[in-house]
Order: sequence, then structure tokens, then C-alpha cells
Amino acid sequence: MAENFKFELVKPDQFVFSSEVSSVKIPCYEGEMTILRDHISLITFLRPGIVEIDKQGNLEKYYIEEGTVEFNNNNLLVLTSTAEKLVELDKNKINQILADTEKKLNDDQISDKEKYFLTYKASTLKQLS
Repeated sequence: MAENFKFELVKPDQFVFSSEVSSVKIPCYEGEMTILRDHISLITFLRPGIVEIDKQGNLEKYYIEEGTVEFNNNNLLVLTSTAEKLVELDKNKINQILADTEKKLNDDQISDKEKYFLTYKASTLKQLS
């Protein structure tokens, strides 16, 4: 049986998820990363994608756009402005966000950094739609 660690997913106005978990997969700019108990300490940034939480065999998934991650002493903290539970995301809402994202991507005036972010966002939303 896998050992657990504390995980908190927090938006500015609320705790979205707080519990002991077996593992958490997070989308970082370095790539997708799975955190298990006793993972090396880290601080990193989230890119748009899906956070997958394994709580003793029960998977919960959240769509996130950006944020920070800190793991230290078997405590994982994810701070984000966007965290939408996948089972609660409406297909129409996903398609509207995707259309807005693709419109921004076609703007020649956006920076490379913003284009990089929007590309990940569009890719994730296409997987969800």
C-alpha cells in the first residue's frame, strides 16, 4: 500500500481540495510531473493542463491554467487562480474558452511567452472537448 502525503489545491478565494493523497500529477513547464511521498523538495510553476489527484485509488481531475507548486516535507501546495473540477466543466464552456484562446493566439502582437502559454491552454482544452 502506497504511503500518503498532504495535498492542498488553493484558489485565492477558497480551498478547492485538501486531503491526504497517494499521488498527484501536475502540468509544469518542465513537463508533467508525478509527486509521490518523499519526493525531492521543489518549487515550480504550473502551465495550463490537468491536475490528477489519486486519493487511495479514487481519481479526481481539475483543469488549471497557471499557478505555483511547492513540495516540502511531504506537503504539496498548489496555488492557482483557476481550478475547475473536470466532471463539472460544461462542454459549451470549454468550447467558448477554446474559441477565445484561439482568437488570442492569432493576434500577431502577443509575446512569445503568452503564445507559449496559450498554446498549452488550447491543447488542453482540445483534449477536453
